[in-house]
Amino acid sequence: MPHIKVSDIEIYYEIHGQGQPLVFIHGAFVSSTMWRPQIDFFAKNFQTVTYDIRGHGKTGLSSLKKYSIELYADDLYNLLEILNINRPIICGLSLGGMITQVFATKYPERYTALILADTAATITLTRWDYIMRYLVGPKWLMLLSLRMIGVKRFIRFSFWLAKFTRSKEWVGNEEIVKYEKSEMLSLDKKEYLKIFGSLYDFKLQELSRVKVPTLVLNGEHEAKSIFKHAETIKSLIPDCDVEIIKNAGHTSNMENPEEYNKKIADFLKKNNFY
Repeated sequence: MPHIKVSDIEIYYEIHGQGQPLVFIHGAFVSSTMWRPQIDFFAKNFQTVTYDIRGHGKTGLSSLKKYSIELYADDLYNLLEILNINRPIICGLSLGGMITQVFATKYPERYTALILADTAATITLTRWDYIMRYLVGPKWLMLLSLRMIGVKRFIRFSFWLAKFTRSKEWVGNEEIVKYEKSEMLSLDKKEYLKIFGSLYDFKLQELSRVKVPTLVLNGEHEAKSIFKHAETIKSLIPDCDVEIIKNAGHTSNMENPEEYNKKIADFLKKNNFY
């Protein structure tokens, strides 16, 4: 599949199948390859669209010195414009869910349904969020650590910290960890810093502007605070369902793809997209 010029970068994307467009946006530090179980399932009935976010995967480097969720959302808007993809269903996981929320509030006429998976409503919502944001892992300390010890050691530290502050189940099984580490190690250090920094600046969006059917999905082993985020999202979006993916942590689409796909399919059938 090709690259396409979008603003200042060449975005790698893939399109499979025909029908109503269904766009999948991957999480931080990995790539669109994480969506393979969903492409195989949904391309039978939908036009599935995946792409590598700025700084990630085959899209790769950018000359900008700083990234933001707003920048990623604008990249998505420009990509859809160039590809002439109108009013897609958008599914984002983790960072992808943040991008989806910003896109949804900034471009409310440009989509027809949303799926927000294992994602936050803002970087600071619960007391635990504040502890992680300002005490355990403040932005300045995490970026300094990354610069000082390098990407490889920082990745090992990050997985240890995730297991300590969340759980082993949140991280996922050995196969998932191997995949994530491989993807992370492929990133340029400067890109890693910019991506990591963008996560810390995510703020609560005007989600009441979302007037389309929305589904919030979380693995049952997600961080406890994320379930509070799901409640907040549901309280702000008028037509919003919340579902749990059993036997899954943060990367619920890969850990239990059968149930993940079924939850989305049921949601789409309920809202007459099939």
